Amino acid sequence: MIAAAEWTIRIGCGQGVVMRLLRGKAFDGLFRAFERTAFHLEVRDFYDAPDEAEPFRRFRDGEPDDFGWQRPWLDLVREVTDTGRSVRRLRVVPVPHLDYTRWLLNISGNNVDAGEDIRWLPRPATAGLAVGTDDFWLFDERRVMFTLFDPDGSFAGGAVTEDPEIVRHCARSLTSLWAAGIPHADYVQDSRAPG
Repeated sequence: MIAAAEWTIRIGCGQGVVMRLLRGKAFDGLFRAFERTAFHLEVRDFYDAPDEAEPFRRFRDGEPDDFGWQRPWLDLVREVTDTGRSVRRLRVVPVPHLDYTRWLLNISGNNVDAGEDIRWLPRPATAGLAVGTDDFWLFDERRVMFTLFDPDGSFAGGAVTEDPEIVRHCARSLTSLWAAGIPHADYVQDSRAPG
């Protein structure tokens, strides 16, 4: 598997934006290298990731889960938040909730306990807000990584750019969406959380 590759994407009138494709350790390295903030926007209604298939099936069938499959991510979140850095995630979710959304609500307490700050934004509440169709991470408001998925739903890596215009656009979008988002504990307990 290629750890990193670089290509140029032409936008608009032929302007080129250089992006790097990161996979594996190169991808993971971004989460150890950021200085202050890592902010993730999730806009897909369902992630058909192979490594989540069995835990999701157990949830649907009412079976217990030891959450061992989550440990690598939770350990990484603890590692970076213990140094004073911030990891935030905003999930734009369909209403009424799909089984997948209910499952995310069920497991996200583990992320919060590890130090991740999560908010939820019901899709109907996004009217007038800049919600794109791509998931991305914003690191230190200077680097954006768009998350890429293979046709089978598995994670394929990240397309990274430091193009100032793209970074500013993503930062503005996250600022407005985060302000509209509902903190995890409130969303789980509030009557506004359908499901």
